[in-house]
Amino acid sequence: MTAVVAAGRRVLPRGWTDFGRQLAIWFGFYVAYLGARSVADRNPAQAFWNGWRVLTFEQRTTHDIVETTTQQVVASSHALLTLAAWTYWNSEFTVVGLALLFVYVRHHERFARFRNTVLLANVLGLVGYVVWPTAPPWMFTTYFQDGVNHSNGALAALANPYAAMPSLHAADALIVGVFLVSLSRRWWTKALWALWPAWVWFCVLATANHFLLDVLAGICVAILSILVVRQAPRLRPLIANLL
Repeated sequence: MTAVVAAGRRVLPRGWTDFGRQLAIWFGFYVAYLGARSVADRNPAQAFWNGWRVLTFEQRTTHDIVETTTQQVVASSHALLTLAAWTYWNSEFTVVGLALLFVYVRHHERFARFRNTVLLANVLGLVGYVVWPTAPPWMFTTYFQDGVNHSNGALAALANPYAAMPSLHAADALIVGVFLVSLSRRWWTKALWALWPAWVWFCVLATANHFLLDVLAGICVAILSILVVRQAPRLRPLIANLL
């Protein structure tokens, strides 16, 4: 036990207590996510209707279905399809979680802003899932094929099936890219993280997990969250004076 405490003091910027507090914040968010999912799951018919409205809006606007084009691209290569599916499953929790851990340990002075930006984006996403539950493209089998395996019981139990609008995959990928580009010191890591959001956007379209409009909405959520968290310290004195 003494060795564990000593390791925490050596590696963790503020020790095990603060690290445990950060974990509690994320577990709390996951409970909120499950609550939002239970609300969104109550009306599948509305979710399908909203998904259909998104699809028809895209057709009228672009005179095309962008997602089918990206699906054709990845379908031409088994390796590319596998990589796109891997990216979809891991870009949200695995990559975001590791990015948060990296910033917490190596760039702790930037961690609070990074964490708050991701949290705000995800809270906005949860609001969207409750207000506008949307069936993803893969549920519309007339147009799309399921690019990843959604039939797995464990995955189906943990996921929100109608969490297409906005795309938090798109939002979180952009937030991670922005912060890690600013923290990277080598040109190739900056380039990697600069390309990361675009790659994730491509993958969620190619695997038929999000419509183009979902991705654009996710990008807007990310930009709004970055700006709000960045401006928050300047707004506090103004709010205090008003109160």
